[in-house]
This record gives sequence, C-alpha cells and structure tokens, in this order.
Amino acid sequence: MTLKFSLFSAAVVSVLAPMAWAERGTDGQVNIIYWQAPSLLNPYLSGGIKEQEAASLILEPLARYNETGTMVPWLVDTLPTVENGGVSGDLTSITWQLSEGLMWSDGSPLTSADVKFTWEYCTAEGGGCAQIEKYGGVASVETPDARTVVVNFDGPKPFPYTAFVGAQAPIIQAAQFADCLGPKAPECTDANFRPIGTGPFVVTDFRPNDVIQYEANPYYRDPAKPAFAKVLFKGGGKADDAGRAVLETGEFDYAWNLQLAPEVIASMQAAGHGKTVLGFGTLVERIMINLSDPSAELGEERATRAHPHPVLSHKAVRQALSMAIDRASLVDIGYGAAGRMTCNVLPAPPEYASSANDACMTRDVAGANALLEQAGWIKGADGIRAKDGMRLSLLFQSSTNAVRQDFQAIIKQWWSEIGVETELRNISANVFFGSDPGSPDTFQKFFADVEMYANNFDGTDPEAYMAGWSCAQIPAPENQWQGNNMPRFCSEDYDALVAEMQQTSDLGKRAELAKAMNDMLMQEFVILPLVDRGRVSAHANSLGGVILNTWDSELWNIADWHRNKSN
Repeated sequence: MTLKFSLFSAAVVSVLAPMAWAERGTDGQVNIIYWQAPSLLNPYLSGGIKEQEAASLILEPLARYNETGTMVPWLVDTLPTVENGGVSGDLTSITWQLSEGLMWSDGSPLTSADVKFTWEYCTAEGGGCAQIEKYGGVASVETPDARTVVVNFDGPKPFPYTAFVGAQAPIIQAAQFADCLGPKAPECTDANFRPIGTGPFVVTDFRPNDVIQYEANPYYRDPAKPAFAKVLFKGGGKADDAGRAVLETGEFDYAWNLQLAPEVIASMQAAGHGKTVLGFGTLVERIMINLSDPSAELGEERATRAHPHPVLSHKAVRQALSMAIDRASLVDIGYGAAGRMTCNVLPAPPEYASSANDACMTRDVAGANALLEQAGWIKGADGIRAKDGMRLSLLFQSSTNAVRQDFQAIIKQWWSEIGVETELRNISANVFFGSDPGSPDTFQKFFADVEMYANNFDGTDPEAYMAGWSCAQIPAPENQWQGNNMPRFCSEDYDALVAEMQQTSDLGKRAELAKAMNDMLMQEFVILPLVDRGRVSAHANSLGGVILNTWDSELWNIADWHRNKSN
C-alpha cells in the first residue's frame, strides 16, 4: 500500500514489491564507499546523514518514503488513514498494526513494546536524541497487544506520520537498549555500534570512522532477499577518491554523494566502469550563522545562548554577508546541472517553496557596503570594518571536501570586498559530522562564527524539519550537544508557527505556515542558503536494482540490489 500526500482523503493503492534476482546471499559481496565515515550506527545519537545511511541497512521504521516521495508501509501492511480507521476522526491518535511474524536479527520477535520503547528512548530526559522533533506532540504510546501500537497526541495532529516514519526514526530493540536511557545513551557502545535490527543486513564488524562489515540477516522477512551475502561499507577519504573507486577503477560498486565539480565527474565516468545517478530533493548547501559567542574563554558556556555573538548578533552584518555572495557562480563552480540557485532553506516540494526571498539571487556588493556603513561598521586602514572596537573578523568552518574548500575560498574573497576578514578552517567530515559530545569540532558544537554544510529531511512534509529551528532544538551541554538548531536561533513567534502547523490539517494553510517559517529564517539571515543540490551518486554497471532516493535513506532498497548476470 502507498500513501499519497493528501492527508485524509489519501489515495491508497497497492503495489508489488520488486522480486529479487537471486536467492538470498548468492550474489557474494557488494562494496559501498562513503567518503564521510560513520562514527556509530544509532541515528538517534547523530544528526549526520552518514550515520543514518549506514544504520538503515539494519534499523527500519514502520513506514518510509520511496523515490517519488510517496509514503509506503515497511514494517506494517497498511498505512493508517482516517478513511480506514487507523487515524482517529479527531486526529488525536494513530494506530499502527505491525506485520505478522517480524523478527529481530537475533531471532526474537519484534513487538509493539519495541515501538513504544523507541519513543521512550528518544524522549528520555538528558538523552540528547538527535531526532527528538520526530516525536513532537506525542503524549503517550499504548500497546494493547503485541502487534498494535497506538500513538496518542497532546491535541489534534493533522500530519501524524512523523514518529516511527523514515530512516531518521527507526525502531530499536527494547531488550538491547533497555539500560541506555537518558544520559546513559552515549555510553552504550555495543548497542550503538552493533544494533540489532529487522533490516536485510546485520553488523559483523564495525570500526568507527573506517570500515563496517555486514552479512545477510538470516531472519529477514523475505526469504529470497537480500541477494548479497555480505556488504563492505568503507568510510572516509575524499569525494574524488570515492568517485574514482566506482567510475574509474571498479574497486567499489556504489559511491555516495559525489560532491565534485561536474567536469571531474564527467572525466571519471568516461572510463566506462559505472554510471552516475542524480535526483533533486530538499538538500540545500547553506551557511549557518552562529548567534552565540564561540570564544574559548567562556568555558562551558561557550557557543551557548548565555552569550550572544558580539558581531553576528547584528542583523545588518548577517544581511551584508548574504548580499556579497554570488550564488550563480557557486552553482557553476561546484555543481553545474546538479545544482540550482536557492534563497530558501526549504526549496521543495514546489508548494512549499517561497518566492519572497529571491533578491538573494542577485549579488549586491555596493548595497552590502552601504548597509554596513549605515550600521556603523567603518573600514580601517587595513580595509577591515570595525565598530566599538570590535573587528569584523570571522572563523568560517566546513568539512574537508574540494568543492567546499573552493566555496570557502571564493566566499572569503567576496566578503573581503565588503570589509570582512575571514579565517578558513576545514575539518574531516568524519569528525565534523560525528556524534562525539566531547569533540570540539562537530557541527553541532559550532565553535566557529559561521559554518557550511548541507542537510535535508525525510519525505515531503516539512513539519518536523522546520521544527528543527525551534528554541528547544538548540544544541547545548544539557542535551549532549544534539539538536538541529545550529544558529541558536530562538523566537517565540517562530515557535508559535511550529505549534500552529502541528495543529493544521489544510494543505494550503500548512504550505503557508512552512513558507512563513522559512521566510522568518531567511529574512533574519540566520541561515544563508547557497545551492539547491541534486544528490549525485554512482554505481557500477554490474550493480542492478539501484533506485536513487532523495526522500529517505539512499540505501533504502538495498534488499533489492543484485549483480547483473550480463556484466
């Protein structure tokens, strides 16, 4: 069954799952390379895409999204709707019915108690759950029997498909994580490195920030899948190394997220060993502005809302930084046909894309200089602006990647034209997108003035994604530095829009609210969107069954991958 997004008059049609091309485990090993290496396999303890992707081979949600952004059942046979009685008429509850006979990879049954525990785990105080917004509005979870899960909301929930849906909100085993609630969550190394799951593969060896080895799950619900007996998942290195390993040398079968200049990809593909796949979704390369002071002398209060940023708290500075950027050139330099200019952090689906911020598409250096002059930021003899003894000097960090370093270099030049001094820093992606709350170099810690990366969300409804910039989502020591609100933006008006969207059923009104939230962030210039990025990955010519999905995990259908017998 599939669910199209019309909420309550949902068109529900049946689909047939694709047949595997081989019996389970008969196609040997598939080799996957991600140039950003996972540091753990628990997506609830990391906001990094690399952890979510690697974990998706093991951990699964009740429902997920296919390559068209359509919600499909995964651990259930039918998606709950108002029409079929699965969503209550007053929209205050949703009832999920687990498929019969589901087993964990250790041979024990998956039950409703595991689903309830997953909610308890993510919402436990002090746990620092990175996906907490997925469970917003959930008041309780009931388990009337082993296969029935009733999610009760604290009020009408017009879009009840956030909890337990998508690769970011999978089900974890209660028995394995029972002693990992709250502050203990990061301490459960074995569970976080080797989670027991219902997916097509199980972990046999995990070396953080390096290599993961999987083998076919003997208890997977389809006895004919997966076709591959083993998966080698190599992490780390550079995007060009990953692309070359598939497209030029044929050492690997699949390479993720080839964030490379278009001419580089074309040159690699000419070798004839593989092909690229491209899909647009909601992935936006953006600059995050730190509204808190990251100065080291602040100690434990560093990069927290206790201390506003001495420079970037001034809106005129943030706006001028945006005005100085030539987004068209960034598209040409970094992505070509795989990129589009955007002035929104929410670029899609089309009904949610605002046109209120399009002025950012035109670079305006003269306007940026005039704005800073009017705000009292005056150029000194060295060309750097200052105000009240504070120099306009910024530390700009990002992950290590050729395209991102090209972006940093040219943006530094553009900002120098408006009197901004910029120091550049790049950090290994394994660390930058890592989950270690003790590391000073994660993008959540944000011990810099501005930082650049890309992010997106599961599915096509942006409710949970936009809630990521609510006050409660600010990373801090109290929540293990988890949360998605990297700028430390906090607005009662914004939070009110989040709450209203959670209670709104009309699709047109939901679009208005999403646009309003996007516009507030854009017009406060706390996020500077740069490029609406298409996802470019590559696979060997011999690898069949690959369907690129920009709305969920890119490895969402790995159970259907197989070796083409003609290659």
